Amino acid sequence: MRSIAIIGAGAGGAAAVVELTLAGHEVRLWNRSAHTLAPFQTLGGVAYDGVFGEGVARPRLITADLGEAIAGADVILVCLPTFAHAAVARALAEIGATTLPVVLNPGHTGGALEFRQAFRGVRPDVPPIAEFSTLTYVARKYAPERVTISGAVKKIRLAALPGGQAAALAGGELYPAATVMPDVLACDLANVNMVLHPPGAVLAAAWVEATGGDFTFYVDAMTPGVGRVMQALDDERRAVARAFGHELPPLIEEMQALGTVEASVRDMTDLVGAISSGHANQRIKAPNSFQHRYYREDFGHGLLPFLALAGAAQVAVPVADSLFKLGETLTGNDYKERGRTAARMGIAGLDRQGVMNAVKGNAGER
Repeated sequence: MRSIAIIGAGAGGAAAVVELTLAGHEVRLWNRSAHTLAPFQTLGGVAYDGVFGEGVARPRLITADLGEAIAGADVILVCLPTFAHAAVARALAEIGATTLPVVLNPGHTGGALEFRQAFRGVRPDVPPIAEFSTLTYVARKYAPERVTISGAVKKIRLAALPGGQAAALAGGELYPAATVMPDVLACDLANVNMVLHPPGAVLAAAWVEATGGDFTFYVDAMTPGVGRVMQALDDERRAVARAFGHELPPLIEEMQALGTVEASVRDMTDLVGAISSGHANQRIKAPNSFQHRYYREDFGHGLLPFLALAGAAQVAVPVADSLFKLGETLTGNDYKERGRTAARMGIAGLDRQGVMNAVKGNAGER
């Protein structure tokens, strides 16, 4: 049994409370917003339905005090949108959480790198850090005290930064579906959301504005044209991974391993058919505005760090670059202002070998 401080009480954090409590672990749930925690505190736990059944998972502690949440914990599991990683890294550094293993669930693209850099901005003694390639759940909070979990990963990538072996070990113990990768780039460049979300978010933008997202993102908006853009973006993702020494599978194969594409799918080139028929994602609604995380997260913390990695590897990624620029124009946001830039990942000015050194702990690590 582990004592786990779960950081974040959104859908991902609530789902983690459910699974890890049911697995027999001692769970402490933290969120900076007392308002978000209040419905759980009133109920005395997290109500849930979906793939883990139905009931109420009761963590040992529900608190808005970060120090209280991590006191006595064995591991910190960060289940927050990736645009909150830097802030929570700084908060943990300020209270001296330098030895507890930190596992980002998920890290998405460049999460561990940004977390390390933000922590170092406060103090140099960084804790062990590991990350998952994507969130271990498909989950939504349709009510403030309840999480609906429509999917849980069957297989997922896990990797640690240099010195982060304790975090990787902890992540693997919590999630037996995890496969440890040789470095975090094998997770960063397997971020399926970076491929899944921006093409539809851009190409269905008028529909988002006109209907407030009243359509299914993975069915109604999964058209042949969107599929072609998605395929081109996926080809770029795999080319960048290859430049860093990782031969990653195509999108549909990766999603099939995760469990969000059905095991019966055989045609890995039919993105429309494979994605729209996936039971875990089938009923998920589209973004209701340009403030949705498909825009906030997957452009500034997905495409932006991907472009930085592609630049370091000197791999041309015109589709990713075009989608990023269109996303900024559509939303009126400057994603570079607060997004996951090369500087915020601690890799500014590094070439391909320099980035590889930074993730493997060789000479030149920053």
